[in-house]
Amino acid sequence: MKVLIFGATGMVGQGVLRECLLDPEIEKVLTVGRSATGVRDTRLFEIVQPDLFRYLNIEAQLSGFDACFFCLGISSAGMSERDYGNLTYTLTLAVAETLSRLNPAMTFVYVSGAGTDSSEKGRVMWARVKGKTENALLRLPFKRAYMFRPGVIQPVHGARSKTTAYRVGYALTKPVLPLLRRLFPRYILTTEEIGRAMIAVAKRGAPKNILESWDIRDCASASPENTR
Repeated sequence: MKVLIFGATGMVGQGVLRECLLDPEIEKVLTVGRSATGVRDTRLFEIVQPDLFRYLNIEAQLSGFDACFFCLGISSAGMSERDYGNLTYTLTLAVAETLSRLNPAMTFVYVSGAGTDSSEKGRVMWARVKGKTENALLRLPFKRAYMFRPGVIQPVHGARSKTTAYRVGYALTKPVLPLLRRLFPRYILTTEEIGRAMIAVAKRGAPKNILESWDIRDCASASPENTR
């Protein structure tokens, strides 16, 4: 399987990239982002693309892939709906529309969020925008598309958020997260579980297109890779 990853330098993307490079069935991983990952592996190729809204100059390099794991995302804190929509809906669709044209047999996996509003009409701005993005992705002519809606995410294996506030938050909650995972195992995911679940649905599919935290965990647990 050949895999594309957008957002591989973010916390979730770091975990997804790690799992992809550990999977012997994945023969090639191509990351696309504004900066390089710093990871070295014979199966890993990288494109540093300053403008993530336009892909005409690299289209030839984006063909021939079986799956795309889209892990790009930003916090909506302090942003207007217009600006957040531009960096969430518009940017994501710029990628997805290009890939669905170049790779119609592709499986596209999008990292959304718990509480996303599929009606696009709720009071919470980020949830409306994420819902609009999900709905648009599900209408594109991919072979399959899955919306991942994780809630609390525990970074593991060195995965680290690029957002200072998130890094502080994770540092403060690090001592209690393992306990919370034991108490609420279906609501707190690790970056490793998200990566394994993405690979699992790309290989074997899932019973539904929108996957909440417990569905993601079930996919990760059922994955043969979970035995390593």
